[in-house]
Amino acid sequence: MVTRKNINAEAIFTREVDGKPMFPHAVSIEGKRLICLSGQLAWDKDGNTVGPGDMRAQFRQVGENIKAALEAAGAGLEGIIKTNTYVTDMDAFFQCVDIRAEYFGPGFPCSTTVEISRLADPDAMIEIEAMAVVDS
Repeated sequence: MVTRKNINAEAIFTREVDGKPMFPHAVSIEGKRLICLSGQLAWDKDGNTVGPGDMRAQFRQVGENIKAALEAAGAGLEGIIKTNTYVTDMDAFFQCVDIRAEYFGPGFPCSTTVEISRLADPDAMIEIEAMAVVDS
């Protein structure tokens, strides 16, 4: 039997959008196989950067890349329990809440987002690494 529980501690501030937590403080998992994804950039299958200067286009491509990597590992988006997101423009990132919900909702994973000056690809605005679980 697999058990997943999102936990928000009452003693810790919880960021909410439309009355729903944006992310849990912790995720408890029992009886699953762990899958770790390398950071995904907004590269298409040929290695071209999708949407230079367009955070929304890049976020969507990163989401599709994460989805494809998880599918190759036998998992799905619903299995994501943790993300680390690196962005070059936090304000642009905050305009992508709907895209984040599309790929990581409704049971948002634990997450960390950090603004940095540059990613490995100079045209990249966002990179996301993820951990997911799937039945053993």
